[in-house]
Amino acid sequence: MLTENHSVQVQGTFRALADPTRREILMMLSRQDLTIREVSDNFDMTRAAVKKHLRILEEGELIVVKTKGRERINQLQPQAIRTASEWLNYFNKFWDQRLSSLQQAVERQETTNQTLNDESTN
Repeated sequence: MLTENHSVQVQGTFRALADPTRREILMMLSRQDLTIREVSDNFDMTRAAVKKHLRILEEGELIVVKTKGRERINQLQPQAIRTASEWLNYFNKFWDQRLSSLQQAVERQETTNQTLNDESTN
């Protein structure tokens, strides 16, 4: 069962995942850790805009930022994605149960209709 606390916990993760630029940054970081400059080099936007995206990713706990000398290294933190996935899976199970019930109801109705058709033709 999902708790309210768990839902609140993933709110920042979903906020971070809502933007396509941030999702692209995550894909880049899934291949290797990158500095702000290295991330910026892949986008046609200001460095300040990239830093804002990185900050939102960090707030959503999707990345961690480590300082190495004067550089800030951005590193993917996949646990937050797992937490969001678990949250979504709860609803997958919910809909699976609902769809299974619907399928059973449709099959019962089809059986009933077939029985009535058979009786009316006899």
